[in-house]
Amino acid sequence: MTDLARAIAGVDPADSTSAYNAALDALKQGFEEEGLRLMEAARRSAPREARLWQVAGLLHRKLDDLAPAVTMMKEAARLAPRDRLIAHTLARVHLEAGLPSVELFQAARRLAPNDDEILLGLVAAIEADAGPEAAVGELERLVAARPGWLPGLDGLIRLRWQCGDRKGFTADFEKALAADPRNLSLWHSLILVLTQGDQYALALEAVLRGRERAGPHPLFDANEAVCRAELGQSEAAERLFARFAGTDDWTLVVRRVRHLLRTGRPAEAAALAETMVATPAADSFWPYLSIAWRLLGDPRWAWLEGDERFVGVYDLDLPSLDALAGRLRTLHRTTHQPLEQSVRGGTQTQGTLLSRIEPEIREMRSAVVEAVEAHIARLPPPRPDHPLLGLKRGGRVRFSGSWSVRLTGGGHHANHIHPAGWFSSALYVALPEPGAGGADQAGWLTLGEPQAELGIDLPPLRRIEPKPGRLVLFPSTLWHGTVPFEAGERLTVAFDVARPL
Repeated sequence: MTDLARAIAGVDPADSTSAYNAALDALKQGFEEEGLRLMEAARRSAPREARLWQVAGLLHRKLDDLAPAVTMMKEAARLAPRDRLIAHTLARVHLEAGLPSVELFQAARRLAPNDDEILLGLVAAIEADAGPEAAVGELERLVAARPGWLPGLDGLIRLRWQCGDRKGFTADFEKALAADPRNLSLWHSLILVLTQGDQYALALEAVLRGRERAGPHPLFDANEAVCRAELGQSEAAERLFARFAGTDDWTLVVRRVRHLLRTGRPAEAAALAETMVATPAADSFWPYLSIAWRLLGDPRWAWLEGDERFVGVYDLDLPSLDALAGRLRTLHRTTHQPLEQSVRGGTQTQGTLLSRIEPEIREMRSAVVEAVEAHIARLPPPRPDHPLLGLKRGGRVRFSGSWSVRLTGGGHHANHIHPAGWFSSALYVALPEPGAGGADQAGWLTLGEPQAELGIDLPPLRRIEPKPGRLVLFPSTLWHGTVPFEAGERLTVAFDVARPL
């Protein structure tokens, strides 16, 4: 038992303030079960203290156990109907659970009319209830009432893209910039969302306009370097990157590493990336180090990701697979791929899929957790110097994100990474009929093949055949993508396992 667990166990539940504070500590430090036991005892002593129900709801939410979280937050809201934080959390857990939440967000908004998170939550609730076009309409109204509101503008550009608008998806930003052309935050946000979406020609055009209208600034120079590098304008990019030698902005350093790899300088790329693997941004550099080391014949690439035990293939027993497929299809509300994701020719669900309370999803989640636990148990022994094996084991499986992807004819995933996770995944729910996919290995998962935009000819380390009910687990920093297929539907669930606390 850890010091914190002992401290929580030693709190007198009749002292509601001490119990509440200890439960908050449990929430922050990952001791949810201990916090819940304390809150259950504390509520027996003080059943009308809303904050005790509130923190219990937050603890259940942290456990991805949304049904009791909803119950706890409902009681907290009944006891404290004017508390805006409780009202917001009640709406949020309804949304995350897959329950109707528009009216609850509207109620929370009445208590806190200018709270950004509540307003964005209301938009998400409208999208879940009435579809993305209705969400666009609500965001338009909010942005009109709050000119220059960056979270709203960012949401609009992404929603319009997912609704298929390829010509006017930046119109809201352009209107805001016309009214305030020297606003660096507006220019930065527009350029950032365009680069995140690989729209480098549009981003470069925004950089040049921004510099002209707002004046010289390093943000324009840095983003011009990024755009010209990604567009293959190597000489211009080289001159621009030179201005930022020694920068501590890791996002720019990783772009410089990409540029070095793209221009055939793996030794320089490796040397630069190796300076970053002792920083908090390390997991954004390991994937590029792997490429550089493979190109250089450096055996460290095998140390990094060559052990076969890093990848696991598990055929899950999911009796309700057809019902799960039907449920997932109802959650795909948009018509086009997200702007900033790897999906090509398909759609992706919103929110945290594995938090939802529908029985098909809970059944699937239970099977996934069991498989993840088995996979972690089969890993090689711990190695403190290894980015995958140096983390502690034995705690509860946590997820840092989960979603579903639906690909149709010609669809695929571009090769990409998930540097915010520990392990990533593909769970196949529905696949094209045999023979309908097209070429041999169409739709297969590829692991270890660099992103096509880098122009590097390295084959995948492994190809894995998809099958309904099959779960593949692999390191989040390992390049992964799929082979395009010609016809049919490929419906998957994906998630990132969070690094242990």
